[in-house]
Amino acid sequence: MFFCFFPIHTLSTTVNNVCSIIEKMNLEKKVKKANIQKIILETVKLTGLVGVSLIAPNVLGEMKKMGFIIHPRQTESIKRSRDNLVEKGLLENKNGKIKITQGGKRYLFRCLSLGDNKELNKNKKWDGKWRVLIFDIPESRRFDRDNIRHALVSIGFMRLQDSVWVYPYSCENIISLLKTETESEGDVLYMIVEALENDEEIKKYFGLNKK
Repeated sequence: MFFCFFPIHTLSTTVNNVCSIIEKMNLEKKVKKANIQKIILETVKLTGLVGVSLIAPNVLGEMKKMGFIIHPRQTESIKRSRDNLVEKGLLENKNGKIKITQGGKRYLFRCLSLGDNKELNKNKKWDGKWRVLIFDIPESRRFDRDNIRHALVSIGFMRLQDSVWVYPYSCENIISLLKTETESEGDVLYMIVEALENDEEIKKYFGLNKK
């Protein structure tokens, strides 16, 4: 009979590696689930109103276009994600027809934003110009107004006044998308400004006075 003994440090390293692999697998599952839910929401939003039975085929088609590897049980996974979205209030099931809710639209809109870029901005080079955004949206369209504010905060804009925001880096593409998604092309004014009065505090906010 042979006994094999591993040094303590080797065993510890092996356990840590296994734990790391498990954590990575769990993270990948969460990311994949989030992607499937996003595709479902986008599919329903584009369709407007879709039968429950048609969601899985439509979503599978979009997943194939995006390069997803389709496994045999993918349809079941889509159905579970669909039901989960209904439970969360992001989708609504009315008499076998699925439609996206305001909450679902808000979720999709946030997915389209750039996320928290404050750390990424540290590595960007400022061209000395300010990007100023002004919007005037009535109370009757409060949903769109709130979505714009959430997006601007997510991108990293600084709020100067109630509906006046400033940002130092180029962001034309995301602002164009923002206008389209909120259908507010005529209510949002985007300007590139050469100079702002008393901008020292603004520079300090973005860490530009250190560059």
